[in-house]
Amino acid sequence: MGAAAGTARSPAIEDGMRRGRRWVTAALSCLLLGGCTSAPPDDVGPDRESREAVDDGAAPWPDRPVVDLRFETSRDLGRVAGRELVEFTPDLEICELVFRAWPNKPVTAQEGTLLTVSQVRVDGRAAAFLDVAAGASQDTPAGTLVEVPLADCVDAGETVTAELTFALELGEEVDERVGTSPDAEVAWLATAFPLLAWERGRGWQRGPAVPVNGETAVSEDFRLDSLEVVAPDGYEVLGTGEAGGTEDRPDGTTVHRFSAPAVRDVAVAVGDLDVVERTINGVRVRVGLDREVEQADADDWLDQIAESTRDLIDLLGPFPYDDLWVVVLSSQTSGIEFPGAIQFGDVDPDYRRGLVTHELAHMWFYGLVGNDQGQHPWLDESFATFAQSVADGDELSLTRLPVEVAPPVGGSMLYWASNFQRPNSTYFDTVYTIGGAALVEARTRAGAEAFDAALADYLAANAHSVATPNDVREAFNDLPDVLDVLREVGALP
Repeated sequence: MGAAAGTARSPAIEDGMRRGRRWVTAALSCLLLGGCTSAPPDDVGPDRESREAVDDGAAPWPDRPVVDLRFETSRDLGRVAGRELVEFTPDLEICELVFRAWPNKPVTAQEGTLLTVSQVRVDGRAAAFLDVAAGASQDTPAGTLVEVPLADCVDAGETVTAELTFALELGEEVDERVGTSPDAEVAWLATAFPLLAWERGRGWQRGPAVPVNGETAVSEDFRLDSLEVVAPDGYEVLGTGEAGGTEDRPDGTTVHRFSAPAVRDVAVAVGDLDVVERTINGVRVRVGLDREVEQADADDWLDQIAESTRDLIDLLGPFPYDDLWVVVLSSQTSGIEFPGAIQFGDVDPDYRRGLVTHELAHMWFYGLVGNDQGQHPWLDESFATFAQSVADGDELSLTRLPVEVAPPVGGSMLYWASNFQRPNSTYFDTVYTIGGAALVEARTRAGAEAFDAALADYLAANAHSVATPNDVREAFNDLPDVLDVLREVGALP
């Protein structure tokens, strides 16, 4: 995203930021005075040159894990055979490997989805592994943690290679990140593999899954060296990263290949999809709709993605990925974000604009700048709601919310699950709405230009890493009004 805080930015980045702030100033005036409906000038917002300069300045972790992943779907799209190869060079000594099996979390498993690991090999030798519940329901056959004790501890800087064989059973018509729809002839697989649960400088993350609708993952960037999806002939496949071509096989299946230099997660969709492609702000965008989608066609979705992307780039800087894969599913009702990929439901057009902008904002908040979604969900959801509000010009006022009686925005997912009769709605109202409104209020108090400059530094300093609330405090340390607002709503202690 640019140079880290305290270092000089390149002329291209400075130019892009100046043009972005010009638009922000104009947009803020429109919001205050009313009546502005025209789009910003074409020369406002980062161009491809500044985007590449930002990408060069925010390099991923050089020793990030390298992942080769393969999904082979059944002909009825109800099951998947998987294989994963991970090369991992830890920055601390380790004596085990830990993977998350997120399809086994309660809200997904209760719909019939299940991930099971059948075999693990470490450095070419068969290895024992432990299946740990870690928040999985008692009636779920497999847990959300897979722990692999190592025969010998591995020092920091040494590489260990693990190969995992796993299988997926897909629940039908699941309004979540993993599932299948026989009627629409489509399957969707997101976070549907054993995800390495390492956090640099902190070690393995074993936080429990909770029965709350929301993301709870934490993952460092990894290099997706190869993603292969084997699907029946005639089906479209949406993936993650850059498409690497296809290979027809004599058994009536096709291998679809993808790769990506730095992502935290992988999302795939397979099936009878109507796919349309368009280049938007230098990003290759593919949108695929299943055949049961009724609310809009693929071009309508592309038009909204183009509008929302433009406005977010003006606010946040260059889009973090060269490729964006979007699937619209008739069985889903909202949106779920992944690095360089999004799953949307077949939503009403009046709801689509805000949803698209919010999920696209996650490309910066959780995609580019990661966080522990279980421990600090506000770091991606509150910031995404803030960006949605500012980019769309929607009113989101903190003074209209019952802040004095609200639970803390900075609560963990375990906090929401343990303390409320209706944890889903309380979590949403607090983390999304109050958290987002607090950031909008903080921007107003500090001034848009100063806030946006500090936000740019936050994105640059924490790009391709896992951020914490302390990183927010450091980025906005020179803007006490911002920190005051975040303390008022319990985002910061």
